[in-house]
Amino acid sequence: MFSPSEENYIKAIYHLQTSSRSVSTNALAEKMQTKPASVTDMLKKLKAKELLDYEPYYGVKLTPTGRKVALNIIRRHRLWEFFLVNTIGFEWDKVHEIAEELEHVQHPLLIEKLDEFLGRPAFDPHGDPIPDREGKIASTNYRMLTDAVSGEKVLFASVGLQTPELMDMLRHKNLSLGDRIEVLNKFDFDQSLDIIINDQQNVSLSYRLARYILITP
Repeated sequence: MFSPSEENYIKAIYHLQTSSRSVSTNALAEKMQTKPASVTDMLKKLKAKELLDYEPYYGVKLTPTGRKVALNIIRRHRLWEFFLVNTIGFEWDKVHEIAEELEHVQHPLLIEKLDEFLGRPAFDPHGDPIPDREGKIASTNYRMLTDAVSGEKVLFASVGLQTPELMDMLRHKNLSLGDRIEVLNKFDFDQSLDIIINDQQNVSLSYRLARYILITP
């Protein structure tokens, strides 16, 4: 069993490690919004539990055991998000912070029953894959909408950043997961896009927003 604070660090390292082989103390401190000295203390604790490899000045990365723990935390988080949206009717942009609290409920039987009750979903309401109980997670081949070309038709598959501000902007643009998007124009000047949603609504998107809209063919 791990404390909520320990789990938050494990999950943060997992997410940071996806883009680099090791994670610096400063990057982790920024992610956790705390001081590097506090990060160092936690890293020593997690190393003692054989969850990560850590050497001062060389960064940190999860051990296979640490990665499995991280995926279990992510599994719980995404299952709770699915439950909140699809069972009791929360809007998809309102569930992240609640799931941040619920993910620390560690009873394995509860999570297994929750997964079974929900029909063993493969993806959460934001399009992120849900790890299974063995820690296996589906690979995705998402692209950013900014990579699409004029005339291309794609599917809105996932959200690249789940902040309240971004989710509010998607709602303002009437964009939801599963929407069909056709790129009408992509402007060289600022890389903004004109799109049509579900063959009905014409919308203009900034490059900043479009790069967080992840797509599949």
